[in-house]
Amino acid sequence: MERPIRVLVAKPGLDGHDRGAKVIARALRDAGMEVIYTGLQQTPQMIVEAALQEDVDCIGLSILSGAHMTLLPKITTMLRENDGADILVVAGGIISDEDAAILRKDHGIAGIFGPGSSTHAIIDFIREHVERSSVEG
Repeated sequence: MERPIRVLVAKPGLDGHDRGAKVIARALRDAGMEVIYTGLQQTPQMIVEAALQEDVDCIGLSILSGAHMTLLPKITTMLRENDGADILVVAGGIISDEDAAILRKDHGIAGIFGPGSSTHAIIDFIREHVERSSVEG
């Protein structure tokens, strides 16, 4: 039996608002994925440790604080340093197109979803990319 895609949904930094993260977590769960939600105000280290301990396929980061150019690179750097480079990382929140391009190109954030993104698009993106990385091995 094939195991479901495991996704860690996390809120890095000092954000105190997690409605969007909970909506995404529920949509991913309803799509058959196993979802671990870390809760508010997680440090990059806490997120990376949880992802590695839970053996997730994907980390979904929700960030609205404006600290995405600091926190998201820390997370991908720590993943690379701790044998977690194969974990797909996606992010959602208020991220400008310019910052999104840098995060994708220089920091390995595979997908960035802004306000109004459909949950179906996010689910499809995660499925496509996790399945592709499984095939590539």
